[in-house]
Amino acid sequence: MEIKIAVLPGDGIGPEIIEQGLKVIKTVCTRFGHNLKYREGLVGAAAIDAAGHPYPEETHQLCMESDAVFFGAIGDPKYDNNPAASVRPEQGLLQMRKSLGLYANIRPVATFPSLVHTSPLRTELVEGADFICIRELTGGLYFGRPQGRSEDGNTAYDTCIYTREEIERILRLAYRYAGARRNKLTVVDKANVLATSRLWRQVAQEIAGEYPKVETEFMFVDNAAMRIIQWPKSFDVIVTENMFGDILTDEASVITGSLGMLPSASIGLHTSVFEPIHGSYPQAAGKNIANPIATILSAALMFEYAFELQREAAAIRNAVASALANGIVTEDISASGSKACKTTEVGDFINEVINC
Repeated sequence: MEIKIAVLPGDGIGPEIIEQGLKVIKTVCTRFGHNLKYREGLVGAAAIDAAGHPYPEETHQLCMESDAVFFGAIGDPKYDNNPAASVRPEQGLLQMRKSLGLYANIRPVATFPSLVHTSPLRTELVEGADFICIRELTGGLYFGRPQGRSEDGNTAYDTCIYTREEIERILRLAYRYAGARRNKLTVVDKANVLATSRLWRQVAQEIAGEYPKVETEFMFVDNAAMRIIQWPKSFDVIVTENMFGDILTDEASVITGSLGMLPSASIGLHTSVFEPIHGSYPQAAGKNIANPIATILSAALMFEYAFELQREAAAIRNAVASALANGIVTEDISASGSKACKTTEVGDFINEVINC
């Protein structure tokens, strides 16, 4: 099978973790007899520096011509809190989502037995937790217009907008995922306050009858935030709007013990993007200490969702589980008193296991 992907390392630790993920992808393709074709593109601060735009047209065309996009991270401190910056790296990510029609971000949250001790939550709370967060990506506050500040700069405003079409699309996807898992869907909103949330709840109530095998529950976002910490094993599939999903999935990272453990898939109309959920972590850039496991697990999601290659995805996950069981981990999840491994050492170990 031909595996044709665009590779966008991005900023900060992006190039380092993508290097390890790409190494694994190459090994999997060799082992299972696939023809890998890939090209690299610029995005984020690296693209601004080289081309003056965080998501250049050349990068967009590369993505459109690929079956999947393997993406690292975006962000650079020199653009943070800089009112003089006319363009920011993060604008490239938003434009990529919009241009590629990336309407759904899929973030699995699952614990590994050898890592439950790294979570700040009690072992009995997180052990066995296994759920999926589905975040709507193209609507809400991040894309709403009008947006801006008053002439005197003392008032700022954002507009949250959702259409029935956007809500139906993401809800139907969430119902399909729930139907393939444990038949439970939690719709998270703030319908007691927000008009957009009331539309979300109305649409969900209307289409729930089309999926009679799936139990549908509705939960306010503040309650959901509390429940994720108190009783994470009560969830199967969570679906919610853009900003709520951004916040809840970062919160859910404490279940696995580190942001460096969570992969994601952004499902699109034209192609799909696979990336770790963490940011560019510029403080660690170039130090060979960043955790590559979320990126490597994102490669597993790519094989599974973009190419429907389950054995290849399983080979990656099994190799990751072996690394964790043997303590081949970076400093963010290493046990107290244990020697932390470098980014490259973790990638090399996982690669060797897949090769066996």
